Amino acid sequence: MNQPTKRKSFTPAGIAAVAFAALLAGCANVHDIEVGSIPDDYRTNHPIMISEKAHNLDVPVASTDTDLNFGRTSMVRGFAAEYRENASGTVQIMTPVGSANAAAASRLAGQIKKILVKEGIPSRKIAYQSYQAAAQNDAAPVRLSFTAIGAHTAQCGRWPKDIALNTMENKHYENFGCATQNNLAAQIANPSDLIAPRDMSPIDAQRRDVVIGNYRQYGSTATGGDE
Repeated sequence: MNQPTKRKSFTPAGIAAVAFAALLAGCANVHDIEVGSIPDDYRTNHPIMISEKAHNLDVPVASTDTDLNFGRTSMVRGFAAEYRENASGTVQIMTPVGSANAAAASRLAGQIKKILVKEGIPSRKIAYQSYQAAAQNDAAPVRLSFTAIGAHTAQCGRWPKDIALNTMENKHYENFGCATQNNLAAQIANPSDLIAPRDMSPIDAQRRDVVIGNYRQYGSTATGGDE
């Protein structure tokens, strides 16, 4: 005699458990998903950073020099202007030791200090140092140096792969955008602008009166009468 077949029934709770298990199984291989290692945005790949940067000026000196000529005096004045705009610390005047022009460099270092003081740098912020020249006959310069905050990016020139071997991926290569970011960083006059905006400049009261007067008389802020 045939026994009746028992039918299995699924409760709502059982169905929910099976569905949840399927979801967990689907999430089990997430770590196998491959993503691009190079950021898609060149600004992320080559960020502009703010850090200390040395500003140097080498003043050439001949062994027979007794005074700074006009051209080198202008160089020192330009260096002083750069210091006033970017820094407030110490200016180092470094003279060579062991070179044929060491005596002349020492004489000119005193003249350089006088120019820096005349250009507005306090004497207490100017210090003398010496450095060993590379060779005895080397015309070693008098080096001026100060440290200031500057904007820069990492060094360009990363070519770990031959980009000509795979032209179908349409992805950024490692060096993409580096030169552009470097040029932008070099043009930033005040690196603090990358952190926060400056305060607004004072309003030109005279110009504001002209604009308001034009609006009252002509109904427009465009110039319509005598300024």
